Amino acid sequence: MKKTFFAALAISAGLVACQAPKKPGYTFQVADLEPNLIKLSSDEFMGRMPFTEGEEITTEFLETEFKSMGLEPGNGDSYFQDVPMVSIFSQPSEQMTFSSAKGNLEVQGLQDFVIWTQRTDSLVEVKDAEVVFAGFGIVAPEYGWNDYQDIDVKGKIVVVLVNDPGFGTEDASLFKGNTMTYYGRWTYKYEEAARQGAAGCLIIHNTIPAGYGFNVIQNSWKASKLYLDDRGKEPYKLGFEGWITLPTAKKLFEMSGMTDSEMLAKARKSDFQAVSMGVSASASIQVEANYNVSKNVVAKVTGKTRPEEYLIYSAHWDHFGIGKPDETGDSIYNGALDNASGTAALLALAKAFKTAAQPERTVVFLAVTAEEQGLWGSAYYAQNPIYPVEKTVANINMDGINPYGKMKDVSIIGVGQSEMEDLLNVELEKLGRYSAPEPNPVAGYYFRSDHFNFAKVGIPALYFGTGIDHVEKGKEYGKQLQDDYTANYYHKPNEEYDPERWNLDGAVDDVQLLFNVGKSLANSDKWPSWKEGSEFKSVRDGYMKK
Repeated sequence: MKKTFFAALAISAGLVACQAPKKPGYTFQVADLEPNLIKLSSDEFMGRMPFTEGEEITTEFLETEFKSMGLEPGNGDSYFQDVPMVSIFSQPSEQMTFSSAKGNLEVQGLQDFVIWTQRTDSLVEVKDAEVVFAGFGIVAPEYGWNDYQDIDVKGKIVVVLVNDPGFGTEDASLFKGNTMTYYGRWTYKYEEAARQGAAGCLIIHNTIPAGYGFNVIQNSWKASKLYLDDRGKEPYKLGFEGWITLPTAKKLFEMSGMTDSEMLAKARKSDFQAVSMGVSASASIQVEANYNVSKNVVAKVTGKTRPEEYLIYSAHWDHFGIGKPDETGDSIYNGALDNASGTAALLALAKAFKTAAQPERTVVFLAVTAEEQGLWGSAYYAQNPIYPVEKTVANINMDGINPYGKMKDVSIIGVGQSEMEDLLNVELEKLGRYSAPEPNPVAGYYFRSDHFNFAKVGIPALYFGTGIDHVEKGKEYGKQLQDDYTANYYHKPNEEYDPERWNLDGAVDDVQLLFNVGKSLANSDKWPSWKEGSEFKSVRDGYMKK
């Protein structure tokens, strides 16, 4: 299959090299995006927060739009997929106590540690639990790595390092060097600790490998978090998840007769053995849990010759709703770029596929909920797929569509993961454009949007970001535009659509590209694969060979 896929790409690329760029069969205009972008990011939609009136307005609007275009409902006779969730408010004890033969260490909540829980019991207590240093907390057979080998951590607290063993080593053969893999994400470390039966997991915060300061972690102190409602399944959950500061970790190592630098050096080696620290820990969390149901919105265009094979476009419709007012008194988090733009693009693509010639494969348009709260809408879909994963060819995800004008490039998030990027590059070349690696691979953006949940169940997923090579003013100018957005608008109430500041010509180009990639795949019999070295390859291979 791979040989056939690459052969087709090579032939296509060779033809492109000999021909002038062709005009696409369906051409997008600003008018295909702007009205819905304005609508979705308006105050009327109240910031599109799950479990609010803003959700009802948003999901009803999306259903109406899909119906008016003539798209079929994507979930039987419904345009909705219910996503049961629970909101958990964790109120930890103000102190966490570590005890050893050398004495006690009492650290302060918010200042020295931040913890929360996914358990819904009214009180979660961990008393005198043994503390184990488990290196990076990784089990990765493809890298010959198992930090939990030959140790039983059931009922114990594991302390682990942030990021991957390769970070900071300049050794690209150690995991992926400075490019974060999924094993470096904090979410993975909690998941693995739970699989090992630990009572709790504390990640040692370090600003550079984490990619953000401890102040970001502090936002989770005594805050509500959304999770999927898994009542009836009853999977094991840690007593607590959380972080400790680097100074706190140094004190903890000193109590154990260790040094942090010595243990870091040992943890970078594949023969590392987790070690008991000779310390016990105690903490408690009071819990309030509230259950509710949010909605994914889904529609489809059925394929002509292979209707049982599916290509899924996704974008998250949610944002942060109404919250803390800014200095102007604005309290509505409109989320114009993040992600009214992606949702408007999803609608534009749906219209295009419905208007153009019927595709050979079925094309699905999935607007998911609760991305901002933890990628939960796409996680629920991946765990409860409407369409079988073994029949799902690929996912193309949209999270923020270029508002800065025409760019020569796009930024591939997760270079080297799947053959989807090869298909993207073929379509880019046809348009006289090119791709560039993401500028900050250590940040792990491949694991921070909805495509990731498709990847986790083995579906090849493509996500590209806005480029920086501005057609008229070059790369430095393009980078300045993105830096300005991050510093002054990202996740703030002023992140609104402003026609004086926005230029949708580049957005049109990127939506055209998204359409061309999907159209090529929807009218093909090819199945893109994961590349060697991807942490998701074995998942796909496992069920596709059955």
